Amino acid sequence: MATEFFEIQGGKIAYEATGSGPLVICVPSMGDLRGEYRFLAPQLASAGYRVVSIDVRGHGETSVPWPDYSVGAIGSDLIALVRGLDAGPAVLIGDSMAAGAAVWADAEAPDLVAALVLIDPIVRGEGSALTRLVISVLFTRLWGPSVWKIYYSLLYPTRKPEDFSQYSAKLVANLGEPGRMQALSRMMTASKAASAERLSRVTAPTLIVMGTRDPDFKDPEGEARALGKELQARVDIVTGAGHYPHAEMPEVTGPIILSFLQTLKGPQLGNQAAPPAARQDQA
Repeated sequence: MATEFFEIQGGKIAYEATGSGPLVICVPSMGDLRGEYRFLAPQLASAGYRVVSIDVRGHGETSVPWPDYSVGAIGSDLIALVRGLDAGPAVLIGDSMAAGAAVWADAEAPDLVAALVLIDPIVRGEGSALTRLVISVLFTRLWGPSVWKIYYSLLYPTRKPEDFSQYSAKLVANLGEPGRMQALSRMMTASKAASAERLSRVTAPTLIVMGTRDPDFKDPEGEARALGKELQARVDIVTGAGHYPHAEMPEVTGPIILSFLQTLKGPQLGNQAAPPAARQDQA
């Protein structure tokens, strides 16, 4: 798929689109690329959705540098993109910190958000001074991409995609470009307060998907269920998956997400018709 660009104040956001129908925007985790959704996007497109996968600030083909890498800044990019595409309201799918950006977007512009899919969501928490120091040392441009590659491998604890070697090599190469490791470092240490403070303002139907072996959480399932209760969200647990259940176990995670999307009613998905599977469920 060809790369397209959406210009906003401060830079341009790279994205690719596939399919037609109600709009779904896929937002990758920090330190990853829009290719994170290379297994999920085709499933959604085949089910009758227009899927737009983006590179977040400082990553992939999106420009660098940016003055702000917080969840609020990324959330504002999502709002601008939905408005620019003129196809909302949109379903926002966000992994990790991007889930916090999706929460922020819904709280600030609920009329533009049809639903949220939060994958292994990191939507609250503050980094300690020690954590910031460690990150500043480890994630430099010189050796940072190699360190990230080691850590990234740990996020797939049960099995890795067949193209993992090629994909991770592409990821490392991208992080080696000027300014990109600095963007990742700033994103990792950015406060999550903006999304934590807006959890009570989320009104969109929400699905939380969590892998039971995500090393970013002491108790992944417990965190998912606590957040689910707070958001009155549906919670689905993917046994054995790490931080990327949609890439590690797409044959399990894809149907979970599609099942949730098919519960949404036509008005929640804008003026476009619901996909065939959804219409069948509503008949």
